[in-house]
Amino acid sequence: MNFSELFKLSSLLCKFSPDGKYLASCVQYRLVVRDANTLQILQLYTCLDQIQHLEWSADSLFILCALYKRGLVQVWSLEQPEWHCKIDEGSAGLVASCWSPDGRHILNTTEFHLRITVWSLCTKSVSYIKYPKACQQGITFTRDGRYLALAERRDCRDYVSIFVCSDWQLLRHFDTDTQDLAGIEWAPNGCVLAVWDSCLEYKVLLYSLDGRLLSAFCAYEWSLGIKSVAWSPSSQFLAIGSYDGKVRILNHVTWKMITEFGHPATVNNPKIVVYKEAEKSPPLGHLACPPPRVAAGPLTSSESKYEIASMPVSLQTLKPAADRANPRIGIGALAFSPDNYFLATRNDSVPNAVWIWDIRKLRPLAVLEQLCTVRAFQWGPQQPRLAICTGGSKVYLWSPAGCVSVQVPGEGDFQVLSLCWHPSGDSLALLSKDHFCLCFLEMEESMRMAFGQRGDCT
Repeated sequence: MNFSELFKLSSLLCKFSPDGKYLASCVQYRLVVRDANTLQILQLYTCLDQIQHLEWSADSLFILCALYKRGLVQVWSLEQPEWHCKIDEGSAGLVASCWSPDGRHILNTTEFHLRITVWSLCTKSVSYIKYPKACQQGITFTRDGRYLALAERRDCRDYVSIFVCSDWQLLRHFDTDTQDLAGIEWAPNGCVLAVWDSCLEYKVLLYSLDGRLLSAFCAYEWSLGIKSVAWSPSSQFLAIGSYDGKVRILNHVTWKMITEFGHPATVNNPKIVVYKEAEKSPPLGHLACPPPRVAAGPLTSSESKYEIASMPVSLQTLKPAADRANPRIGIGALAFSPDNYFLATRNDSVPNAVWIWDIRKLRPLAVLEQLCTVRAFQWGPQQPRLAICTGGSKVYLWSPAGCVSVQVPGEGDFQVLSLCWHPSGDSLALLSKDHFCLCFLEMEESMRMAFGQRGDCT
């Protein structure tokens, strides 16, 4: 692997363009656009205040910068750097902003979710959508960009409206049998819309494009319910992470549960490979006479490796505070690999572990137990390769052949808080509080990773 130098960054705002040619990052009120391969600065834009949200248009020609404190959105063009657009929501304020799939309309949500304003960059026309609901995920587009589904709240009831994105005309409007709708998401094929209730009631509803209720699923009652939801890329499976520490998989034929995955604190299944992160012992010479900088360095800068643990394995658990809201229990994160073969999950009461499941055989495959709490994980876009960060100076990669711990080089303690893959899967950006760098996976290294020939792979 090769690493770039460190570059300044603010608010973890760093994103590759969808076509993979550019890398945009924010430093306070400045937007920096670099060549994704050479990292040379191509454009430098200055906004009116600190940037709080960054988003590329689908065709990679425009960049949206949202300045929520000022109620402003500024749009920049890569083809015509002298062109720019400023959208001011005025006294209505601004809490969210996003692109439409065509990359020529911007959807702004005003304060208190009073309305969504649809601005056209081409015709300068404005459309309004009333009653958007304030929830975790209240707006979702089909992957082909034809339809928008919006969660609404009116007259103390939940509704869903489906709009045609070409002219923003209402296609369907129906109420949902939810107490307090928490999120909606289209299946990748755009045929089914998943709607789920708040954590106080376990309910998942599946609707067709014309608003028909296809199925309803409830695993249990009278306890905290759904915490996370994810579709498989093929739309064949819907994974539901629950507060009881289990993931339930629904199939696309009958919409019934085909299996559930538990996350026990003690692993004793011999078919599961448990990789435990362990610190590497420094050479004897370093112990005898350590350099001053190393001796004063933080513990997180020490190198580590993975070791295969012998069964049974007791994972580090976290006892949640029963008297506080949002307890750290349940499946807080889950994601399918791009080939549909694997599912990665994290149980928040076992914060140091990532579970990997074989979807083809519907069984657990591996567990990665880190020394620190898992901050984020993300699958590579082209191959079943999982990147993990824990807030330390290392990045971790897992593939079906094994896993590896990689120290990020450089002076000081570079704490990786988040990460994002290049669309090609050949590199990924590692983000810290004030800086970012790129990690390049060379083709030779990728092959070694695939066949388990790297020194730290097990």
